[in-house]
Amino acid sequence: MFILSYYFLQRGGFIMGKVYIVGAGPGSVDLITVKGLKCIQQADVILYDRLVNKELLEFAKPNAELIFVGKLPKLHGVIQDRIHSLLVQHAREGKVVTRLKGGDPFVFGRGAEEAEVLVEAGIPFEIVPGITSGVAAPAYAGIPVTHRDLGSSFALVTGHMREGKDDSINWKGLAESVDTLAVYMGVGNLPYITEQLMKYKRNPNTPVALIHWGTTEHQKTITGTLETIVDIAKNEEIQNPSMILVGEVVKMREKIAWFEKEQEALQKVLV
Repeated sequence: MFILSYYFLQRGGFIMGKVYIVGAGPGSVDLITVKGLKCIQQADVILYDRLVNKELLEFAKPNAELIFVGKLPKLHGVIQDRIHSLLVQHAREGKVVTRLKGGDPFVFGRGAEEAEVLVEAGIPFEIVPGITSGVAAPAYAGIPVTHRDLGSSFALVTGHMREGKDDSINWKGLAESVDTLAVYMGVGNLPYITEQLMKYKRNPNTPVALIHWGTTEHQKTITGTLETIVDIAKNEEIQNPSMILVGEVVKMREKIAWFEKEQEALQKVLV
């Protein structure tokens, strides 16, 4: 029997539904998992984030309730509390709820916080992993995150420091010990990130790539070095959502970049 078959659980007087915390993938509608797509198709309620490809919602049932819960600057906490309340409310009404999150729900996605709330409320749930942008965006830019000759270690790093909190990232350890860094949500802090890596003796000539809207038709990739990328990004007006890749593996883009070349060829055909 398929895992999403409808079932209900009697608990404390409530008819309990179930919540699926689903990774929607990095942007391209084709990169959601099969299970993730089935979660969308069978949901009574879908709570979706700002970076989720809206085309995925077209696979929902005609009567499914679609609720946008994308976050805005300085309102993350308020919106997250609302998300928690909605998940509990709809599950207690006996509904199948799909919580649709960009990328993977457990990679800088606060999926664990939402799962904790469900545990405390006694609501059954499942985690459905998704393809994370830290791997997918580089792949679409022709950059492998590991390479036998160029990089055998790889780290996922947040570039978005929590407001009012000291930076707890071990930049020294990352600079000294990890070959390839994939930095999420870091464009606004790019000067600080590059400064920290060079401060801890990462070679200023280390290649860097910024991949804007990776895996989508709007993808744009720029490259430089730790020493030059801040000025290049400013001149190119690169903003979020963008992935930052730091490491020698960026050199591979010159040989195996494929997606943007494919897009350019398609544009020429259309013209």
